[in-house]
Parts: sequence; structure tokens; C-alpha cells
Amino acid sequence: MHTTAPGHTRTTEPANRSGPAPWPAVVSVATGIFAIVTTEILPIGLLTSIGAGFAITDGMAGLMMTMPGLLAAVAAPLVTVATARFDRRAMLCALILLLALANFLAAAATDYWLLLLSRVLVGVTIGGFWSIGAGLANRLVPPAAVGRATAVIFSAVPLGSVLGVPAGTFIGEIAGWRTAFVVMGVLSTAVLAALALTVPKLPPERPTRLSELGRMLRGTGTRFALALTFLIVAAHFGAYTYVTPFLEDVTSAGPATVTVVLLVYGAAGMIGNFLCGATVSRYPRATFAAVATAIAASTLLLPVLGDGLFGAIALLTLWGVSYGGVPVCSQTWFAKSAPRSIEASSVLFTASFQATIAVGALAGGVVVDRASPAAIMSLSGVVAAFAAVIVHAHYAKRVPWPETKR
Repeated sequence: MHTTAPGHTRTTEPANRSGPAPWPAVVSVATGIFAIVTTEILPIGLLTSIGAGFAITDGMAGLMMTMPGLLAAVAAPLVTVATARFDRRAMLCALILLLALANFLAAAATDYWLLLLSRVLVGVTIGGFWSIGAGLANRLVPPAAVGRATAVIFSAVPLGSVLGVPAGTFIGEIAGWRTAFVVMGVLSTAVLAALALTVPKLPPERPTRLSELGRMLRGTGTRFALALTFLIVAAHFGAYTYVTPFLEDVTSAGPATVTVVLLVYGAAGMIGNFLCGATVSRYPRATFAAVATAIAASTLLLPVLGDGLFGAIALLTLWGVSYGGVPVCSQTWFAKSAPRSIEASSVLFTASFQATIAVGALAGGVVVDRASPAAIMSLSGVVAAFAAVIVHAHYAKRVPWPETKR
């Protein structure tokens, strides 16, 4: 999942609020996304402890990242289309309630497959909440505040990496990994109350149809966006899902050190989010190319320089800054490719992003189990380099961006 406003492109629907900007509602939606993002990637910091608890390999434990991605990819279009006539506030509340139940189920799981079932529920929440919530800013605030409101909503994504994963890892170390899921369940319940109290009723407007998604897929720009998203997200999650085993095996880092390194990585992601958010609207190709190249360089060099703590931290900082810009680059590319179908763009962005998380984590697990954490770093670096090549091809072909509807 996901970040600053994609080129500040707006839908043609006017905001339904003319008074003061209801920022509590915006913050509630952002907090919901924070809870979702943190829950989704929480297993990354707890991977080895969960694996040890169920006596499974790191690759098998990586299925906790694969399941939500697969389900979110399917849920994004299906939930959005199937619930097109439902009040959007009611849908947000229902989906965040599902997230709370998923977290409590994970905490109570007595079998690994029950834990995977909880991750299925997480996937449904991700696909539905993202596709509905990502485009709500224009309905919550007056037109002049849409850009700021969208930035607030999407800033929850890197914030989940900065605070959520390191905090979850810390809680897991001092109180066990189950406690981390309990905490996320409590947070999700609090978000449910906040959404119910602060978000106004949001009757459905222009619903997204499957035919519209099919039309978008025939566009050259959308196809490039799909290819870029697949390559860069697969490269990232193929490697990042197993960064904890890498740090433990190659860098010889202890649990406390792993937590600190993940915190540094997350902070770097926040910086990358805002840096790329400031440039991607004007320079979408150059920004995406720079991000892909930096991820390729950092992951390719980790097996070489990551055996020392300084080298590992330096490369993970570069990796964090570069990946922090990936969601905003990807979403901007989708939005610029179909500026007249913003909600549909959000659905395709969510579906493709989440499907690729699943593919990357699954492929990475196979490589880790059959080779080593260092091997998946090198392979991911090569895949990320291909993304930079695709950006260059888009530039070389002089593919035009569609005109925005006035």
C-alpha cells in the first residue's frame, strides 16, 4: 500500500462539505490506514519468533505476507464493485472491524494455519478499505483542502514503517509476538469508534464498474504502470520480507539491534515519501527511475557490505529512502495514465500493489529456503534494475500522458 496525492489530480465530484475542514474525519481515515499498514507488515519484524513458535521455516512464515497480498488484490475490485451502493462510512467501519477480529484471531491462534486464516481477513480489509478510503479526501474537505487532506491520509503508510513495525518488534521481544497482535486489535477497535464518531454519512457517488477497469487496462500508460509496480514491489518485498533473517544471519545483529535498524529504515522511508512526493508530479519518469536504481544498488550491495553493522545500516537507509517513494510514484503513474477515472485508478493501484507483495514474498521465501537471505537480496536487486529499464523505455518511446478532464 500508498502516500502523497497523485499529482493532486481530483475527481470531477465536488466536495460535499462547504464549512470548516473536518480534520478529525481525515485523521480517523489516516489512522485506519496506519493500523492496516502496520498489521500487514507486522510479521516482517516478528518473522523468526513466529516461525520458532510454530516450528516452521522462515520461508513458510513468509506466507503471512503472501496471504494478505493475494486476498487484497482480489478484494480491491470485488469489494469496491459489490458494495457500490452502500454508504462508504458504513463500509469503512465494517472493514476496520474485520481488521480488529483478524488481529485478535492471530493473537489466539493455536495452529499456524489458523494464523494464516487471520491474514486472509487482513487481505480483505486491505483491498476494500484502500480502494474506498484512498479517494475520500475530496468528499471530506472543501476543494482547497483536498491536497493537504490526501497528503495526511497517505502519510500513514510510511508512518506504519517508522512506528508500527519497530514498535511491534519491540513489543514482541519484551512480551511475545502474540501481544503485538493484541495491541493492534485494540488499536483497530479504537479506530472503529473514531470512524463512527467523526466521519459523516457518505452515500455512494459514481460507482466503479468492472467495464471501466477493463477499459483502463487497455491503455498504454496503465500497462506501463502495472509493469513498473510489479517489478519494483516484487523486488522490494521479495527482499524486505526476509530482512530480519538477513540481519541475524549475515550481519550477526541481535534482536535489539534489528529493532533499531528497522526504525532507521522506517524513518528513511518517511523522508523518501516527502522527497518523491515533491518531485513526482513534475518528473514522474526521473523520480521513478531514481527510486528503482537506488533500490537495485542497495539490495545488490547488501550481501557484499552488509556483513558489518555500519554497511548494513547505510544500505538500509538508502533502501528506506528509495522505497519510501515507491507508493507515491506508482499511484501517480496510475492516476496520470487515467486522470478521468481516479477511483478506478485507486482500485488498480491497490490490486496490483497487493498482488505483487504476495508474489514477491512467496518467491523470496522459496529462494531463502533453498539458498540464503543473501541470495534473495541479490536477485531482488536485479529485478529492481529491470524497473529502471522499463522507465527508460517509457521515456524513449515518448509515451504521452492523457489530458486531464477540465
